[in-house]
Amino acid sequence: METTSRVGAQASAAEGGQQVPSARRTVDGYLLAPFPWYGLDEAFTGPRWLMQVGTSAEGAVEHGSIGHGDEPSVRNEFTAGADDEVKERFAVVVTVAANDVRRSADGTGVLEATSVSSAAWLAGVGLLSFTWPGQLDHSLRDDWLDQQTETAWVLADDLAGSDWSTLSLPVDGVPTSFHYRESEFGWVLAGSTSEGVHVGAYGRGMSAYGLGFAMIKDIASYAAE
Repeated sequence: METTSRVGAQASAAEGGQQVPSARRTVDGYLLAPFPWYGLDEAFTGPRWLMQVGTSAEGAVEHGSIGHGDEPSVRNEFTAGADDEVKERFAVVVTVAANDVRRSADGTGVLEATSVSSAAWLAGVGLLSFTWPGQLDHSLRDDWLDQQTETAWVLADDLAGSDWSTLSLPVDGVPTSFHYRESEFGWVLAGSTSEGVHVGAYGRGMSAYGLGFAMIKDIASYAAE
């Protein structure tokens, strides 16, 4: 797969999931991005919140996430019934800079390209960061997460495979084809925009059908929401 470092991306995705309360109001990293950010379009009228950006080894912002709806919790931490799990409705939009293979800033190495698969994998790992099967205890979660992360990588590397279907959703008002899949934990989708970025998304309790995406005109305004 043409993508950024899997280790770095995994860390960023996990941090974006588990550190929402402390990091969501920080807009500084988003403002440093040389690409536009995407979120759900104006048809979505619920809460919106910043999560966290991912950077390269040189500190350049390469991707980041915007949350919509209820702040997600790790699924296994629900103490009420399964009915309460369904009430948690959220969708997270991941924006990934569309980069070709390029030299590192210090000229000593090569940075890999990004692709729709990059967005699909980051979205898949993002969903996993809020998922924890009830039959697992704390000591087994890391093993489970490693296994599921590898599965998400394999799936993202085969977007033409049978695990994915095609879903057409508007991006800036233009019908756009997305790769889409569902699992017991939620849904994941990924596609590209005409603005030089790839868009991934994941969610639970909120249907992906009927969603639309739009470029965020003023990301700084999210810090005040």
